[in-house]
Amino acid sequence: MITITEQAEEYLVELLEKQENVLGVRIYINDPGTPRAETCIAYCRDGDIQDDDLAHEYAGFKAWFDNRSLVFLEEALVDYAQDKMGGQLTIKAPNAKMPRVNDDSPLEDRINYVLYNEVNPSLAAHGGEVSLVEVTDDKFAVLRFGGGCQGCSAVSYTLKDGVEKTLLQQLPQLKGVRDLTDHSDRSNAFY
Repeated sequence: MITITEQAEEYLVELLEKQENVLGVRIYINDPGTPRAETCIAYCRDGDIQDDDLAHEYAGFKAWFDNRSLVFLEEALVDYAQDKMGGQLTIKAPNAKMPRVNDDSPLEDRINYVLYNEVNPSLAAHGGEVSLVEVTDDKFAVLRFGGGCQGCSAVSYTLKDGVEKTLLQQLPQLKGVRDLTDHSDRSNAFY
């Protein structure tokens, strides 16, 4: 679980006392297990708490942790240090970008694992990449291509015979993939 230092706890209490209609803080990671992972601490208001969040009482405030982010928050540290400008709250989450998946992991995490560890290294040879936008209720992975893949003349081949084939082989619960990319922008296209 995450460690919040005494200095950081005092600072958060001070911040929270100045807010209205705030229940505490919510800690989560955007895009966990991917190179784009970003650890966040936000004010938590009514409606922000998810049913599966883990609540924890600290000295003077309450924190809610996004359940999906918990495994990526292992060994994380929140600290506060005084400096000439007042001070700075820092969050170090060494496991935030580490792909940590197993058969029980959310489908989004397993898709990201395949994309970042198997698909994107191949696309990088052409300056391209693909990222997951969402998984639809009917189990389609909605993807966005970037770099050399955006506007590339071979993107439909890459999508169906490369990305989709790889994902469906490893994640049979998926029904397919959909491309959300605007391929009319050919400024960085590989072909």
